[in-house]
Amino acid sequence: MFIQIIGVGKLKEKYLVLGIQEYAKRLNPYIKFQMVEVADEKAPDTLSEAEVSIVKEREGERILAHIKSEAHVVALAIGGQLWSSEELAAEIDKLGTYGTSHVVFVIGGSHGLSDAVLRRAQQKLSFGRMTLPHQLMRLVLTEQVYRAVKINRGEPYHK
Repeated sequence: MFIQIIGVGKLKEKYLVLGIQEYAKRLNPYIKFQMVEVADEKAPDTLSEAEVSIVKEREGERILAHIKSEAHVVALAIGGQLWSSEELAAEIDKLGTYGTSHVVFVIGGSHGLSDAVLRRAQQKLSFGRMTLPHQLMRLVLTEQVYRAVKINRGEPYHK
């Protein structure tokens, strides 16, 4: 199985980089894992709705350029489905067994994902109604992918 996480912007905080590296190292014996960073669109803090749309479109084009046609795409979105860790594990297992061995999770930038990326996604996943920094979501998602792999293998990580 090959799982990618595509995120907008470069991780700057060392603790996030180190956390992701740790979980990526733990995943290495079980699956192929890749974190992809695409450049965020430079823009002022205050934007009109039209300008926000342009930013999302440009970031979306960068995201879509990294997604292969055979990949199963899961977009992180506020309005997405809420899954437990066990449900995420079951979905990954089901995809690997019956669907595709290439799964891409997409995390948008501070303005979210473009309509084109949301249309490309076969599924939308939400981590709840709270707003979390998109940078932190990379670490949280990477940990959850690791947890899902351990659940599927019946190994003692998830309690």
